[in-house]
Amino acid sequence: MGLTKQYLRYVASAVFGLIGSQKGNIVFVTLRGEKGRYVAVPACEHVFIWDLRKGEKILILQGLKQEVTCLCPSPDGLHLAVGYEDGSVRIFSLLSGEGNVTFNGHKAAITILKYDQLGGRLVSGSKDTDVIVWDVINESGLYRLKGHKDAVTQALFLREKNLLVTSGKDTMVKWWDLDTQHCFKTLVGHRTEVWGLVLVSEEKRLITGASDSELRAWDILYLQEVEDLEEPKPKKVKECSPRMQDSLVAEDDALELDETPEDRILSCRKAGSIMREGRDRVVNLAVDKTGRILACHGTDCVLEVFCILSKEEVQKKMEKKMKKARKKAKLNSCKGEEEDLEISVEMTLRDEIQRVTNIKTSAKIKSFDMIHSPQGELKAVFLLQNNLVELYSLNASLPTPQPIRTSRITIGGHRSDVRTLSFSSDNIAVLSAAADSIKIWNRSTLQCIRTMNCEYALCSFFVPGDRQVVIGTKTGKLQLYDLASGNLLETIDAHDGALWSMCLSPDQRGFVTGGADKSVKFWDFELVKDEKSTQKRLSVKQTRMLQLDEDVLCVRYSPNQKLLAVSLLDCTVKIFYVDTLKFFLSLYGHKLPVICMDISYDGALIATGSADRNVKIWGLDFGDCHKSLFAHDDSVMYLQFVPKSHLFFTAGKDHKIKQWDADKFEHIQTLEGHHQEIWCLAVSPSGDYVVSSSHDKSLRLWERTREPLILEEEREMQREAEYEESVAKEDQPAVPGEAQGDSYFTGRKTIETVKAAERIMEAIELYREETAKMKEHQAICKAAGKEVPLPINPILMAYGNISPSAYVLEIFKGIKSSELEESLLVLPFSYVPDILKLFNEFIQLGSDVELLCRCLFFLLRIHFGQITSNQMLVPVIEKLKETTISKVRQVQDVIGFNMAGLDYLKRECEAKSEVMFFAEATTQLEEKKRKRKKREKLILTLT
Repeated sequence: MGLTKQYLRYVASAVFGLIGSQKGNIVFVTLRGEKGRYVAVPACEHVFIWDLRKGEKILILQGLKQEVTCLCPSPDGLHLAVGYEDGSVRIFSLLSGEGNVTFNGHKAAITILKYDQLGGRLVSGSKDTDVIVWDVINESGLYRLKGHKDAVTQALFLREKNLLVTSGKDTMVKWWDLDTQHCFKTLVGHRTEVWGLVLVSEEKRLITGASDSELRAWDILYLQEVEDLEEPKPKKVKECSPRMQDSLVAEDDALELDETPEDRILSCRKAGSIMREGRDRVVNLAVDKTGRILACHGTDCVLEVFCILSKEEVQKKMEKKMKKARKKAKLNSCKGEEEDLEISVEMTLRDEIQRVTNIKTSAKIKSFDMIHSPQGELKAVFLLQNNLVELYSLNASLPTPQPIRTSRITIGGHRSDVRTLSFSSDNIAVLSAAADSIKIWNRSTLQCIRTMNCEYALCSFFVPGDRQVVIGTKTGKLQLYDLASGNLLETIDAHDGALWSMCLSPDQRGFVTGGADKSVKFWDFELVKDEKSTQKRLSVKQTRMLQLDEDVLCVRYSPNQKLLAVSLLDCTVKIFYVDTLKFFLSLYGHKLPVICMDISYDGALIATGSADRNVKIWGLDFGDCHKSLFAHDDSVMYLQFVPKSHLFFTAGKDHKIKQWDADKFEHIQTLEGHHQEIWCLAVSPSGDYVVSSSHDKSLRLWERTREPLILEEEREMQREAEYEESVAKEDQPAVPGEAQGDSYFTGRKTIETVKAAERIMEAIELYREETAKMKEHQAICKAAGKEVPLPINPILMAYGNISPSAYVLEIFKGIKSSELEESLLVLPFSYVPDILKLFNEFIQLGSDVELLCRCLFFLLRIHFGQITSNQMLVPVIEKLKETTISKVRQVQDVIGFNMAGLDYLKRECEAKSEVMFFAEATTQLEEKKRKRKKREKLILTLT
């Protein structure tokens, strides 16, 4: 067998030029104990943490492939939950930057993530209409709530009751009782999608934002608080256990027998609405942590800020109103009439929720977050549509508050899509140019060194010497910039239409341009005297012109500077002699115009990429088509040869970059990473780096490694990846008694859960084999009358000579907590009897009781029918019952003992320091008990 041609692999090196992606939301995060200084923003598949004070990126939370769609920081500020496009949720530690926990349960993009007050539970809502509640501490799913008919837009835990409220694009707001996991109330007062939802006024009021300019307010009445009117209302308890709440609900239900069944827990009545200034839909509606400031924005660049007044402030306001009304009444009343007039003033919603001001940003708002400091200052941070982050501060306590922009992050990216890229001759500097600016980046540090304003750029290159750059614009101008000073040296009107393409001549003395005015122009560099200084400066002069019949889309010189290739709007490529400008060849065959092309270093081949999605490779000697390749699933936008080789890269609107071999016509590798169409790419002069730009606003750097790439292996890996994807898309396993597709469990079948199930099956099979071998060995020893050495399984030896049953336990311990249930669900029933017998052994030994009970109860739930009908398993289940109950009691006793010990230590500490810990909670509990007794007495006397 001959040697295969060796290729080197290119890998993703970095994402830069991006400040924040549009799909997710911006959030304040606490780092190093500082609040209001750091923000987390989605950046394609990663999350960037920016320091607002310095404008620097200080941490990158690395994603995998999918785009980030949602962010939510934990209440303790140590973690950040990140939701992705494919429905997975990862929890990152902000201290280490690592994502240790992954939850897979949704089939579509995550739209909302929210923690409960203590940070122990996390709720996720998705475009697949499901709501899932996850246990963050145990790293597992608790339950899935089905009921919405369209994407979930918001979900909130209530602080004091075990309830959840969610809103969706199906116009519904649903209330869920998490004790029984069912929806007990649906608000149907909206005619359009509900986009936002907040709880204010100590969770006594709900405010919703829909597709109109109204913010609707709903009064919530918790029925365990509906009491006899003679009794003063009790203070709300900040924290109380679910058991205590249940008892309260039960007591109050006895009182409220005449209520409608769905109003047992709470009743919701519309209180009115606040009019927004914006006429479009509410995009985001939020309230700060103190519950004092309410803010919302639509699809424009205005954030409307409202203040929610406290009871005392409302009382004062009403007293003032009353005084005014009395004065007015006195004036109106005739002198002779009696003075005592009954005056009533109604309290409206406007008295309770007051408009503060509007914050106008420099571009459309995509998302925002805010922090309200105790001093009354409000900090609002915005992620804008044009790849920009802005921070505003506002003092809401002033009579006429004025928002002040305190900082913005702009240098790290362009405001619009980058349309052209080029490398400097030393491979160090990268130029990117967009509709309004040119940026020069240092390739190794990825820092932006220079930013220069320009017109809408379409093509660019570094002038030999790397001290100046030339830009071709959409209006047909050539712009010449000096890099050292960042000044625009000269603007020349080169073409009447867009200047689509430029190519530096191989002798480096001039360049050629092609434009939409159907002409190709030749230019030479020259030094001219500068009016402003004594030195000469660089300029360009036109030497020749070639007039054609069609718009010119792309121009390229052959390396020996003898030929010029010109791509035209009539789908052909014409080759001309440079010296005489005479016609030489016409390359025709593309069905749509050729957008990009390149000629190889030796001038033997020309490759053309077209909007018809094909790449054609031609010989430049006779103009014969060597091969036509179906390259991309959409237009081929850019094509460039790797220097000193016949390999070339293509970039397409299908979000992919592909590398090809022009000699063997082979597809070598695909570079996936961009999430939108790719506009252009540039290969460095050394061929070691590729940089690409896309509509997702990101620039990506790809680096050539020393790792050889073997095509057969690459194809094999591709097939494996396709298989793994298809596994995740297969029908989800159904539990007996459930219809296919009705997933009661929170997990989702992924390639990881399938692999975990396979590991369990392999471990059980190994256990069976080893047990059979042990029996054989004992029989051999008996027959021989002496001890014969037993061959040890190499797997068990690798685990430190453990027993086969202990190996099974190790495998169970090794499965991620979030994937455990789903792995057991995939497991065939034939393995379950062995697992149950092994569990009995393990639980008797008292090892990992919690984990084993979780697995055991799950298996009993899903295989209940088969286990109960199997006579062989009856004694096993009986034994399990005894051992499990006793061992769980032991664990409970240990926990109870530890709790008592901690309680004792707390009392000791309190006695020493004479400070009451947790005193407030205890007194509130006593207060509640006292009031309940009082109420009971009242009821007795009434009856």
